[in-house]
Amino acid sequence: APDANDKLGLRDKAMLELFYACGTRVSELINIKVNDLFFEDEIIRVFGKGSKERLIPVGSSAVKWVGEYLKKSRPLLMKKSKSENNLFLNSRGSKLSRMGVWKIIDRYVKQAGIEKDVHPHTFRHSFATHLLEGGADLRAVQEMLGHADISTTQIYTHIDRDYIKQVHKQYHPRG
Repeated sequence: APDANDKLGLRDKAMLELFYACGTRVSELINIKVNDLFFEDEIIRVFGKGSKERLIPVGSSAVKWVGEYLKKSRPLLMKKSKSENNLFLNSRGSKLSRMGVWKIIDRYVKQAGIEKDVHPHTFRHSFATHLLEGGADLRAVQEMLGHADISTTQIYTHIDRDYIKQVHKQYHPRG
């Protein structure tokens, strides 16, 4: 797990929390600007494919960690940059790159001893799957993910057999 007492560790913690909380694409995550955060409303603005703007709810844990990062780490990273407006910065104070996100995730996956393939899209996939398994409406998840077509969102509806059996038992009169 990221060390929240270290400036880059705190950045990583905030980034991973936001990534999972919002289900953004990696390109959307690295392009979030400080003025895209509306934490009083627990919402962020992202620009998806085709520069389409969408607003995504943010949970309190992500709000907390991003807030900590903005107060404690980002100002230290900014010392090396020229008024960078991007939320997540690298150690040189510049916009974090896609490859930078891949490397950060890879480092923590190895550190945790996880042998499965984990990449940036895993956070998006987990976000959607957990919402749907929790009973979220497919159309709402489509909106949060920024999918133009509902069939793209339906990929995430592959719910495990135990869950399907549980739903059948709970809701079917002969279950």
